Amino acid sequence: MIQIDDKLISFDVFEKQFCCDLPKCLGACCVHGQSGAPLEPEEIDILEQELEHIKPFLKPSGLDAINKQGVAIRDVDEDMVTSLIGTEECAFSIEENGITFCAIEKAWLNGKTKFQKPISCHLYPIRAKKYPTFTALNYDKWSICEPARVLGEREGIPIFRFLKDAITRAYGEKFYAEMVEAAKYLDNQDSK
Repeated sequence: MIQIDDKLISFDVFEKQFCCDLPKCLGACCVHGQSGAPLEPEEIDILEQELEHIKPFLKPSGLDAINKQGVAIRDVDEDMVTSLIGTEECAFSIEENGITFCAIEKAWLNGKTKFQKPISCHLYPIRAKKYPTFTALNYDKWSICEPARVLGEREGIPIFRFLKDAITRAYGEKFYAEMVEAAKYLDNQDSK
Protein backbone atom coordinates (compact mmCIF):
# COMPACT_ATOMS: atom_id res chain seq x y z
CA MET A 1 0.00 0.00 0.00
CA ILE A 2 1.02 3.60 -0.62
CA GLN A 3 -0.10 6.31 1.81
CA ILE A 4 -0.97 9.80 0.59
CA ASP A 5 -2.53 12.06 3.20
CA ASP A 6 -5.09 9.92 5.04
CA LYS A 7 -5.57 7.56 2.07
CA LEU A 8 -4.05 4.08 1.86
CA ILE A 9 -3.90 3.07 -1.79
CA SER A 10 -3.50 -0.50 -2.98
CA PHE A 11 -0.54 -1.19 -5.27
CA ASP A 12 -3.11 -2.61 -7.74
CA VAL A 13 -4.42 0.92 -8.39
CA PHE A 14 -0.98 1.78 -9.81
CA GLU A 15 -0.04 -1.56 -11.34
CA LYS A 16 -3.22 -3.01 -12.86
CA GLN A 17 -4.48 -1.79 -16.24
CA PHE A 18 -8.07 -0.71 -16.90
CA CYS A 19 -10.08 1.24 -19.48
CA CYS A 20 -13.87 0.90 -19.78
CA ASP A 21 -14.91 -0.71 -23.05
CA LEU A 22 -18.64 0.05 -23.21
CA PRO A 23 -19.23 -1.55 -26.63
CA LYS A 24 -18.05 -4.85 -25.10
CA CYS A 25 -19.40 -4.76 -21.52
CA LEU A 26 -22.55 -2.78 -22.43
CA GLY A 27 -22.52 -0.95 -19.07
CA ALA A 28 -23.22 -4.14 -17.14
CA CYS A 29 -21.96 -2.63 -13.86
CA CYS A 30 -25.15 -0.53 -13.68
CA VAL A 31 -27.37 -3.57 -14.18
CA HIS A 32 -25.75 -6.38 -12.19
CA GLY A 33 -24.56 -6.50 -8.63
CA GLN A 34 -25.48 -7.20 -5.06
CA SER A 35 -26.79 -3.69 -4.35
CA GLY A 36 -27.06 -0.20 -5.80
CA ALA A 37 -24.24 2.31 -6.08
CA PRO A 38 -22.82 3.36 -2.69
CA LEU A 39 -23.84 6.91 -1.77
CA GLU A 40 -22.27 9.51 0.49
CA PRO A 41 -24.81 11.17 2.85
CA GLU A 42 -24.53 14.50 1.01
CA GLU A 43 -25.14 12.74 -2.31
CA ILE A 44 -28.53 11.52 -1.08
CA ASP A 45 -29.47 15.13 -0.28
CA ILE A 46 -28.23 16.26 -3.70
CA LEU A 47 -30.18 13.53 -5.51
CA GLU A 48 -33.34 14.46 -3.63
CA GLN A 49 -32.85 18.13 -4.53
CA GLU A 50 -31.95 17.42 -8.17
CA LEU A 51 -34.47 14.66 -8.83
CA GLU A 52 -36.87 16.90 -10.77
CA HIS A 53 -34.01 17.72 -13.19
CA ILE A 54 -33.05 14.04 -13.55
CA LYS A 55 -36.59 12.61 -13.93
CA PRO A 56 -36.92 13.43 -17.67
CA PHE A 57 -33.91 11.17 -18.32
CA LEU A 58 -35.14 8.19 -16.30
CA LYS A 59 -36.87 5.19 -17.83
CA PRO A 60 -40.37 4.42 -16.50
CA SER A 61 -39.26 1.43 -14.39
CA GLY A 62 -36.50 3.51 -12.79
CA LEU A 63 -38.86 6.36 -12.00
CA ASP A 64 -41.35 3.88 -10.54
CA ALA A 65 -38.62 2.36 -8.31
CA ILE A 66 -37.56 5.81 -7.08
CA ASN A 67 -41.17 6.84 -6.42
CA LYS A 68 -41.64 3.70 -4.29
CA GLN A 69 -38.24 3.50 -2.57
CA GLY A 70 -36.81 7.02 -2.72
CA VAL A 71 -33.44 7.83 -4.26
CA ALA A 72 -31.60 5.60 -1.76
CA ILE A 73 -32.08 2.39 0.19
CA ARG A 74 -30.07 0.44 2.77
CA ASP A 75 -28.36 -2.66 1.42
CA VAL A 76 -27.62 -5.89 3.30
CA ASP A 77 -24.47 -4.29 4.79
CA GLU A 78 -26.57 -1.36 6.07
CA ASP A 79 -24.88 1.02 3.59
CA MET A 80 -26.90 3.62 1.72
CA VAL A 81 -27.05 2.85 -2.01
CA THR A 82 -29.10 3.92 -5.01
CA SER A 83 -32.54 2.35 -5.16
CA LEU A 84 -33.03 -0.62 -7.47
CA ILE A 85 -35.29 -1.88 -10.21
CA GLY A 86 -35.88 -5.43 -9.03
CA THR A 87 -32.93 -6.85 -7.13
CA GLU A 88 -29.88 -5.75 -9.15
CA GLU A 89 -30.40 -2.91 -11.64
CA CYS A 90 -29.76 0.67 -10.52
CA ALA A 91 -32.93 2.76 -10.69
CA PHE A 92 -30.92 5.50 -12.46
CA SER A 93 -29.82 3.21 -15.31
CA ILE A 94 -30.99 3.93 -18.85
CA GLU A 95 -30.30 2.23 -22.17
CA GLU A 96 -29.24 3.73 -25.48
CA ASN A 97 -28.43 1.52 -28.46
CA GLY A 98 -28.11 -1.54 -26.24
CA ILE A 99 -25.64 0.11 -23.82
CA THR A 100 -26.55 1.02 -20.24
CA PHE A 101 -25.73 4.54 -19.06
CA CYS A 102 -26.55 6.72 -16.03
CA ALA A 103 -29.57 9.04 -16.15
CA ILE A 104 -27.87 11.32 -13.60
CA GLU A 105 -24.84 11.72 -15.83
CA LYS A 106 -27.08 12.19 -18.87
CA ALA A 107 -28.84 15.08 -17.10
CA TRP A 108 -25.41 16.51 -16.16
CA LEU A 109 -24.13 16.24 -19.74
CA ASN A 110 -27.25 18.09 -20.89
CA GLY A 111 -26.65 20.90 -18.39
CA LYS A 112 -29.75 20.06 -16.31
CA THR A 113 -27.91 19.35 -13.05
CA LYS A 114 -24.53 20.21 -11.52
CA PHE A 115 -24.25 16.72 -9.98
CA GLN A 116 -22.33 14.44 -12.33
CA LYS A 117 -23.05 11.06 -10.69
CA PRO A 118 -22.26 9.30 -7.39
CA ILE A 119 -18.54 9.43 -6.67
CA SER A 120 -18.54 5.64 -6.12
CA CYS A 121 -19.59 5.19 -9.75
CA HIS A 122 -17.11 7.75 -11.04
CA LEU A 123 -14.24 6.11 -9.12
CA TYR A 124 -15.06 2.56 -10.20
CA PRO A 125 -13.15 0.14 -10.26
CA ILE A 126 -11.65 1.80 -7.18
CA ARG A 127 -13.73 1.29 -4.07
CA ALA A 128 -13.15 3.75 -1.23
CA LYS A 129 -13.76 2.37 2.26
CA LYS A 130 -13.73 4.88 5.10
CA TYR A 131 -12.31 3.93 8.49
CA PRO A 132 -12.05 6.16 11.58
CA THR A 133 -8.52 7.42 10.77
CA PHE A 134 -8.02 6.66 7.07
CA THR A 135 -9.69 5.77 3.78
CA ALA A 136 -8.61 2.65 1.89
CA LEU A 137 -8.64 2.83 -1.91
CA ASN A 138 -8.71 -0.67 -3.39
CA TYR A 139 -9.17 -2.17 -6.82
CA ASP A 140 -12.49 -4.03 -7.05
CA LYS A 141 -11.88 -6.75 -9.63
CA TRP A 142 -15.23 -7.86 -11.09
CA SER A 143 -15.59 -10.46 -13.85
CA ILE A 144 -17.96 -8.29 -15.91
CA CYS A 145 -15.12 -5.78 -16.30
CA GLU A 146 -12.88 -8.22 -18.18
CA PRO A 147 -13.20 -6.14 -21.41
CA ALA A 148 -11.90 -3.10 -19.47
CA ARG A 149 -8.88 -5.06 -18.26
CA VAL A 150 -8.13 -6.29 -21.79
CA LEU A 151 -8.44 -2.79 -23.29
CA GLY A 152 -6.45 -1.25 -20.43
CA GLU A 153 -3.62 -3.73 -20.97
CA ARG A 154 -3.67 -3.20 -24.73
CA GLU A 155 -3.54 0.60 -24.27
CA GLY A 156 -1.19 0.48 -21.25
CA ILE A 157 -3.47 2.53 -18.99
CA PRO A 158 -3.07 2.02 -15.23
CA ILE A 159 -6.26 2.27 -13.17
CA PHE A 160 -5.27 5.56 -11.54
CA ARG A 161 -4.57 7.20 -14.92
CA PHE A 162 -7.89 5.99 -16.33
CA LEU A 163 -9.59 7.54 -13.29
CA LYS A 164 -7.72 10.87 -13.32
CA ASP A 165 -10.91 12.97 -13.55
CA ALA A 166 -12.72 10.94 -10.88
CA ILE A 167 -9.76 10.94 -8.46
CA THR A 168 -9.30 14.68 -8.98
CA ARG A 169 -13.03 15.25 -8.40
CA ALA A 170 -12.97 13.18 -5.21
CA TYR A 171 -9.64 14.20 -3.66
CA GLY A 172 -8.25 17.19 -5.58
CA GLU A 173 -5.50 17.96 -8.10
CA LYS A 174 -2.73 17.91 -5.49
CA PHE A 175 -3.71 14.40 -4.41
CA TYR A 176 -3.70 13.17 -8.03
CA ALA A 177 -0.29 14.80 -8.64
CA GLU A 178 1.03 12.92 -5.60
CA MET A 179 -0.35 9.69 -7.07
CA VAL A 180 1.62 10.39 -10.26
CA GLU A 181 4.77 10.84 -8.16
CA ALA A 182 4.02 7.62 -6.25
CA ALA A 183 3.65 5.77 -9.57
CA LYS A 184 7.06 7.07 -10.69
CA TYR A 185 8.56 5.90 -7.41
CA LEU A 186 7.04 2.44 -7.84
CA ASP A 187 8.29 2.27 -11.44
CA ASN A 188 11.81 3.14 -10.27
CA GLN A 189 11.64 0.44 -7.59
CA ASP A 190 10.52 -2.13 -10.16
CA SER A 191 13.40 -1.26 -12.48
CA LYS A 192 16.07 -1.76 -9.78
